[in-house]
Amino acid sequence: MRKILLPLLFLAPMLLVGKSKRPNILFMFTDDHSPLAISAYGSKINKTPHMDRIAREGMRFDNCLVTNSICGPSRAVILTGKYSHINGFLTNGNRFDGEQQNFAKILQKVGYQTAMIGKWHLKTQPTGFHYSEVLIGQGPYYNPPMLKNGVRTQHTGYTTEIVTDLALDWLKEGREKDKPFLLMYQHKAPHRNWQPGPKHLNMYDDVTIPEPDSLFDDYAGRGTAARTQRMEIKRDLSANDLKLNSPRNLNPQQRKLWDAAYGPKNAAFKKANPQGDDLIRWKYQRYIKDYLRCVAAVDDNIGRVLDYLDETGLAKNTIVVYSSDQGWFLGENGWFDKRWFYEYSLRMPLLARWPGVIKPGSTNADMVSNVDFAPTFLEAAGAADKIPADFQGHSFVSLMKGKTPDDWRKSFYYHYYEFPGAHSVRRHYGVRSDTHKLIRFYGIDEWELYDLKKDPTERTSRYGDPAYKEITTKLKKELDRLQKELKVPEDTRPLKKPSRKKKPS
Repeated sequence: MRKILLPLLFLAPMLLVGKSKRPNILFMFTDDHSPLAISAYGSKINKTPHMDRIAREGMRFDNCLVTNSICGPSRAVILTGKYSHINGFLTNGNRFDGEQQNFAKILQKVGYQTAMIGKWHLKTQPTGFHYSEVLIGQGPYYNPPMLKNGVRTQHTGYTTEIVTDLALDWLKEGREKDKPFLLMYQHKAPHRNWQPGPKHLNMYDDVTIPEPDSLFDDYAGRGTAARTQRMEIKRDLSANDLKLNSPRNLNPQQRKLWDAAYGPKNAAFKKANPQGDDLIRWKYQRYIKDYLRCVAAVDDNIGRVLDYLDETGLAKNTIVVYSSDQGWFLGENGWFDKRWFYEYSLRMPLLARWPGVIKPGSTNADMVSNVDFAPTFLEAAGAADKIPADFQGHSFVSLMKGKTPDDWRKSFYYHYYEFPGAHSVRRHYGVRSDTHKLIRFYGIDEWELYDLKKDPTERTSRYGDPAYKEITTKLKKELDRLQKELKVPEDTRPLKKPSRKKKPS
């Protein structure tokens, strides 16, 4: 008996050590952050030193693609590892089924402590988390009410800072120190309508942000969908977007700071009274500066969290991931917002640091996706054997280690559903390879084809061009294959809003 017990006594501490070394996972997430507004991705319009630090000490993914470029659906895909048509959250108007499996629930089962803090945006309450404190719906930029484990709370201050304060409080006092953790730390910013915090109200006042080359695009090379959207800077930004109206929920001190910043700017605008292209340029400057001010606040607060990890020694065994729910138009093609399968909307930022695993300063160009996040987190946590068979994404831990599997995806499927809806972007699906992209706007039965090497900004569709007949045929076959593999059903929902008029009796 003693001979049996001695090896077991020796093995027990080893098992505990192995368990304790499972990495913590800190998932930092924002809303509507374009990679082109991150200096690690070569931004020409702003600096993000703390996000850059994650890239410098880890890996920058240059080809991270969203399955459905809109806020709530992207979040549902990340949680479930499944496309929208499988997890049931197709549009922002849906309600997320929290009873279904998600990766946080699996991490709980293998001993992780889990927390969700910040923007949730899935209408139902978070499941799979020991602790949650989330914004209600979109949440405001100032003085947000929140739901703490389902109970309403009220906070005073700037939301980006409040979410960070809550995340740090949980890291310091809310978790059990002997357990590995998953913390999903998620910001509202830089979502519309881009209200800067008190510390950044006057940032960029003395500079002119460079305009994108396509700010005055006329969509001549595209079809009906591009010409019938409602997301143009020249036409669709509201008075609230442009800060011609001040927010309603500010306290007296906040309003004083706000009026001191925007009052003179608005007076100068009225005096100048720009018209035509000058007005479009003014709108672009007002929009992009407020957007970048919101990004700066997020970056500052990410720095606070990274500093805490360093100070406590947690950084040595914590995977830090930064991403956003989809790409975003920063005036390219004259647009703001997302939704399209076009590159500016499709590409998500993804930065990851994992000491001892990811080579500092490395990059990756393989096609990864938000549908891959869930299995990746599970494998990183040592729970690869717990990845559900019905997950549609694939772990990219091997990519983090610098090795691309031979069978890694060479094409990517996309599907957008929210029409009719905000910004009037038509429903569409498509397939993308490294060199070409095929899109079908199925409500109007129009196709577009782009040569991503010759036309990386996708200004001219080549669909129907005899020179592209072979690649068109090839991509249609690949599109059909992916729809079958992913079990994509036909979208039979009506494309027009039902009439409210009573039918004749």
